[in-house]
Amino acid sequence: MLEITNVSICYETREIISDVSFHLEPGRIIALLGANGAGKTTLLRALNGTLPMSKGSILLNEKSLSEYSRREIAQKISVVAQENETKFPVSVLEYVLSGRFSHGTAFGWETENDLRIAENALRLCDSATLKNRLMNRLSGGERQRIVLARALATEAQILLLDEPTANLDLAHQALIFRLVRKRCEDCNSAAVVITHDLNLAAEFADQIILLNRGRIAAKGAPEAVLTEENLSEVFNMKVLLDENPISKKIRVTTIY
Repeated sequence: MLEITNVSICYETREIISDVSFHLEPGRIIALLGANGAGKTTLLRALNGTLPMSKGSILLNEKSLSEYSRREIAQKISVVAQENETKFPVSVLEYVLSGRFSHGTAFGWETENDLRIAENALRLCDSATLKNRLMNRLSGGERQRIVLARALATEAQILLLDEPTANLDLAHQALIFRLVRKRCEDCNSAAVVITHDLNLAAEFADQIILLNRGRIAAKGAPEAVLTEENLSEVFNMKVLLDENPISKKIRVTTIY
């Protein structure tokens, strides 16, 4: 689906991402972890072609990403960016409908199918009651859910999510990850998710990529990556690792 090979990204003379390689497969979630400044957002921006690479290649369905038009990429890859503040007085429903633009529709030209898809996306994100509210009048958590609803409304097979649970309460954090998990399983979609919550990554990700200063420090299943040695090296912190008694997934507790 998405194949990243030896990708490096430079800002002027400084290399931000160095020789990163991985493969995103249908039905899978990759969690991208690392300390602030590790290059996570920079890498995510390259995955949909909005940031140029210094070297390496990105293939989307075995075809170079550079060979797709922006509209074609938008149909196949949807992004939830970390900064999503909306200053214009557009309604929630209009904002989510704008996610249908790459399918040939725009404000005022939506079809019944577009409306159905948009309203279903709002319902999935527990936001149906907000559809007539203005985006610039929402709380940070409400806005975050609407931005994800817009991403779902694109019906893109690949989701790139930069801290999608920022500003959300615990219940909605779990809701968002369960929703992304179900989307991947039911629609043969895939997702790359940046998160600072190691336990959410352990619960929902199939694979974790741990970035350290732009390089992959570890890559693999959560239990293989979330080790005391790796977390100490990347985050400079001591942790206690045990098993979640309900999910049986690895659980990380910071030792202060």
